[in-house]
Amino acid sequence: MAEAGRQQRPAGRWLAPLLAVSVFFAGWEAAVRFWDIPPYLLPGPLLVLQTLYDNFGSLAGSWWVTVRITLTALALATFGGVALAGAFALSRWLEWSLTPFAVVLQVTPIIAVAPLIMILTDSASATVLICAWIVAFFPVLANTLAGLRSADAGLVELFRLYRASRWQTLRFLLLPTALPYFLSGLKVAGGLSLIGAVVAEFTAGAAGRNTGLASRILEAAFRTEIPKMFAALVLVSLTGVAIHLLFEALSRRLLRGWHGSEPR
Repeated sequence: MAEAGRQQRPAGRWLAPLLAVSVFFAGWEAAVRFWDIPPYLLPGPLLVLQTLYDNFGSLAGSWWVTVRITLTALALATFGGVALAGAFALSRWLEWSLTPFAVVLQVTPIIAVAPLIMILTDSASATVLICAWIVAFFPVLANTLAGLRSADAGLVELFRLYRASRWQTLRFLLLPTALPYFLSGLKVAGGLSLIGAVVAEFTAGAAGRNTGLASRILEAAFRTEIPKMFAALVLVSLTGVAIHLLFEALSRRLLRGWHGSEPR
């Protein structure tokens, strides 16, 4: 019975969301056709897919720009967040001194910061990258630091008893303990880096060929090409889903078999 339950769960895990999404899009298409809603108000999913297919060549370059900025910002946020969290774990004074700056980055609306960054950098691409990094940085820092602080007190005392150095404690005890927290923060930061890249490009008003999907969405809206706007939105959404699934798979790969958050 237990083996049968374990075999059914993976199938249900994929079948349930696929069924729900299929019902949603079928209802959307049916509603558009039943009420005869014009495409310039709400295109049906079939028209959106057809538009995406017809315009994929023109959208692919902008999609790659958005993906490149998103992944670069996420990589910088991951490196900086983990490094700073490790430094905070080793030095309380450093944590007390720099935490206010990290909190300010987190609570300041990115829409308010983007114009200022645009003035300082004089580059739309740099503005978008910095904004995406700001949005993604704090979840990695906060989650990793929470993981480093969650090590078992008895094990910490054992390491002290054996006179382990701070670096040894960090490497062999704190980092393995923080791994599930870090992966959780990475999932959040992955989506936020994409959101930050799109929102920053909206705010910066970037235009031209070497710009991301946000510019294509704005152009389609100005020209009342609503199906094309939805097609660009579909690409943004699919990118976010792909990032989420990638980190879900990474989490299962690293945690399955030894951590409770990922069962065997």
